[in-house]
Amino acid sequence: MKLLIGLGNPGEKYAKNRHNAGAIFVSQFSISNKNPNIKAVNTDAFMNDSGKFVAKAVRKYLEGAGDTGELGDLYVAHDDLDLPLGQYKIQKGVGPKVHRGLQAVEKELGTTDFWRIRIGVDNRDPQNRTPGEEYVLEDFTKEEREILENVFNRIIEELKNAAD
Repeated sequence: MKLLIGLGNPGEKYAKNRHNAGAIFVSQFSISNKNPNIKAVNTDAFMNDSGKFVAKAVRKYLEGAGDTGELGDLYVAHDDLDLPLGQYKIQKGVGPKVHRGLQAVEKELGTTDFWRIRIGVDNRDPQNRTPGEEYVLEDFTKEEREILENVFNRIIEELKNAAD
């Protein structure tokens, strides 16, 4: 069993925010996922409190992971300001420089040894950069959502190939 968790903030107010890229991705993945060996869920907590939700989901869905520390089947999808919009990386144990949601997950799990689906969201004007904390709480534009759809499709294909 692989566990895919999308980080984001709950509620309609945040549903289309850049900070919810992980949760938006997991929702889209869930629609197309036909593989019973991949469980996809979104957190029900605010980003900075994601750790407790992820730890509980790991105990529920990844049998034995809490005992052995083996989290090779955990994938956490999240927004990443270190990557430009349109790019993504799937990496184990490597994440953005600062991401409080991931820091909360790492703290609760006691490890950084899990997969991250890093979804690039940075589309700021280099001449007039909005501060990161403000920028990620803004909604994606229509054009950005179209770019994300392409990125999501590429990630879904890569995950399906990895699961086979």
